[in-house]
Amino acid sequence: MPNTIRSRLCGPLRRARTCAFVVVAAVACDQPVLGARHDYPHARDPIGTVREIYDGTLTPAMAVNTFRNIDRLFPTRAIRPADTPRTLPPASRTLSTLRFTSGGHHYTLDEYFERNRVAAMLVLLDGRVVLERYRYGNGPRTRWMSMSVAKSITSTLIGAALKDGHIRSLDDTVTTYVPALRGSAYDVVTVRQVLQMSSGVRWSERYTDPTSDRRRLLEAQIAQTPGAVLEVLRGLPRAAAPGSVNTYSTGETQVAGEIVRGAVGRALADYASDRIWRPAGMQDEARWWLDAPDGAEIGGSGISATLRDYARFGQFILEEGVTARGTVLPSGWVAEATGPTVLSTGERVDYGYLWWPSTSERGRRDRAFSAIGIHGQLIHINPAVGAVVVAWGAQPRPTGGDEVDDQAFLDALMAALRALKVRGPAGT
Repeated sequence: MPNTIRSRLCGPLRRARTCAFVVVAAVACDQPVLGARHDYPHARDPIGTVREIYDGTLTPAMAVNTFRNIDRLFPTRAIRPADTPRTLPPASRTLSTLRFTSGGHHYTLDEYFERNRVAAMLVLLDGRVVLERYRYGNGPRTRWMSMSVAKSITSTLIGAALKDGHIRSLDDTVTTYVPALRGSAYDVVTVRQVLQMSSGVRWSERYTDPTSDRRRLLEAQIAQTPGAVLEVLRGLPRAAAPGSVNTYSTGETQVAGEIVRGAVGRALADYASDRIWRPAGMQDEARWWLDAPDGAEIGGSGISATLRDYARFGQFILEEGVTARGTVLPSGWVAEATGPTVLSTGERVDYGYLWWPSTSERGRRDRAFSAIGIHGQLIHINPAVGAVVVAWGAQPRPTGGDEVDDQAFLDALMAALRALKVRGPAGT
């Protein structure tokens, strides 16, 4: 497997762009920013369709409009923020320049942003903002799509449900919590195997292929018929023994979402409000796609949130779910969820519980990991450095839209942040 982030998603097409953004304005405000939905600054943008997103046929301008308005594509449910948001204070020293080498070429920070179509980026060092920039008319009030970054949020909800006692063990079978899948290929699959995408259930994740399983799942979502998405999963055949093969599958994350819903007895957005958004001190309401009006959340995509709240989620994970309101996650959960998987065959796979461990030498040493979404979405967390990086991508194509290796950029960024720390405390 190539040692870059962009090559690691979507099975045979494992080339998901991961960090995309460019420099227009530096912002560091913690004032309430999202008012009523009619007051949303991009509410009148013309947007494309969800099929155009996955086909990769949006124009660059229409991609930007659509990615910041995905809650207009499907019904959504609100993820509610904290009454008192967590502040993200500015660091005493900020990061304004960066130079690095990738593939024999030299790049500046601005060149990286430009070539990889960055829509916004925020970097926290020890909980303080060292870089915050927006492009394409975006700003602190903008909500941006997560795509598969949502998978890592769903994984975190399973951790919370385990901590709360709603899930007894990750070795319970899926059908313990999702009885609707009894009699399907998921009958003997465990919760852990779903998190590792090692169920052995057949899946094709080809985004632009209208005959792929991923597109069949999307069409079921477009139909907005209760039960249609789950019916796609019920009909999947077995391809391998559970635990023996890792196959990247958005279908698996819909199963993960159904596990949470069945175990907790509540909607995912409501549980996320109580166990992540509020404890982590989120400032703004987020939205989560539904499979039907007043239906179930889409476990693998469809969250839209502000840049600063994505950063707060990253900080929440960096701090292992320990908040002023208590500890949300089981002891050791973050290390377990974000490290590599060892399959029943003994094969080591660079995939955790819906998280991507770093594959670079530096990243492995630091136990760094990422939540990654197509079209350029990223939350990167480096515990050794104390850093969180959030990147919004505006790439029209689902995969292969980045020109500069993201891992080379992240390695250089971590080195620069280390240098800032050597010079003294990041705070004021």
